[in-house]
Amino acid sequence: MPPVINSIETLLVDLPTIRPHKLSMTTMACQTLVIVRMHHSDDIEGIGEGTTIGGLAYGPESPESIKTNIDTYLAPLLVGQPSGNIHALRARLNRHARGNAIAKSALETALLDAQGKRLGLSVAELLGGARQLHLPVLWTLASGDTQKDIDEALLRLEQRRHCDFKLKIGANSVDQDVRHVAAIKEALGDRASIRVDINQAWDEPTAVRGIQALQNAGIDLIEQAIPAREHAGLVRLSQRFNVPMLADEAVQDARDGLDLVTGGFSGAFALKIAKSGGLFGVLELSHVAKAAGIGLYGGTMLEGSIGTAASLHAWATQDEMAWGTEMFGPLLLKDDIVVEPLHYHEFGVDLPKGPGLGVTLDEDKLAHYARKN
Repeated sequence: MPPVINSIETLLVDLPTIRPHKLSMTTMACQTLVIVRMHHSDDIEGIGEGTTIGGLAYGPESPESIKTNIDTYLAPLLVGQPSGNIHALRARLNRHARGNAIAKSALETALLDAQGKRLGLSVAELLGGARQLHLPVLWTLASGDTQKDIDEALLRLEQRRHCDFKLKIGANSVDQDVRHVAAIKEALGDRASIRVDINQAWDEPTAVRGIQALQNAGIDLIEQAIPAREHAGLVRLSQRFNVPMLADEAVQDARDGLDLVTGGFSGAFALKIAKSGGLFGVLELSHVAKAAGIGLYGGTMLEGSIGTAASLHAWATQDEMAWGTEMFGPLLLKDDIVVEPLHYHEFGVDLPKGPGLGVTLDEDKLAHYARKN
């Protein structure tokens, strides 16, 4: 008989960050990971991660709701089912449960991890094979202090850890944010690429003024300046300026991608497994983007090593990520819950080796950081 899913366990894991991480909607000093442990009848365990940003500040799923909805609604749909046909299990989840993209992504990751371990293949090999074994990784400068951000960027360049940087803005006035960004760009010059993420903080008239100033300052990419649902405004901004627009919250899945490109959007899409319900969904979006000539960017929800590894396996199957990746989540955390951390060097990170995700839980660290109630 084919192996079946015996049980699914979820844990909330609270990890402190190395510094406050300031976004337009919240400031983070701790990240909560939802860890999935999926046990199968052939004694294989698959692990997954569902992570969001700032509780409910970022989106409709919180760590607590992800755990509750998996435990109450989603896990019962999977337990007792054959575990090898992941497409059938994805369809079962989507048929019986609306939304919950992050929760579904965590479960799909655990299924892929288990299947890879079962077959002796990496997740990237399950998806057709890795075309890249070392992926570029940018670093987000989000202390909110201009000189601290400059010093941090210079250190990362000296360490050969990162040479592309993203600035989180939108919490302050446009003029203040532009001065902050322009000063950092001037300090770093041509040594680094500078991008900004406004996290939906501006309306369209404000965005027109702010983007013009950022373009004049030499910024390379503008991420999600206006609210996610304002597709027409995002199209207008992409057509108005030379600096490319990066759609993030506006493009959750392949349907959103299709709507934007048919509306006339040009620029780039931020891919996130959490937005698209897992690796298969995010690769569907990447196919739409490539067919339309839209650049790809490997985005993060500030996942730990498990969610980051899952994303890297998806990005590794692509022939090009024109705007690189931001898979720095584990570096923002003071500690890790895997035995062997991901290997960051030479301005990027290596794709983990071994079957499945290629990462193993550190049981002592997991027990230490797991929420007790």
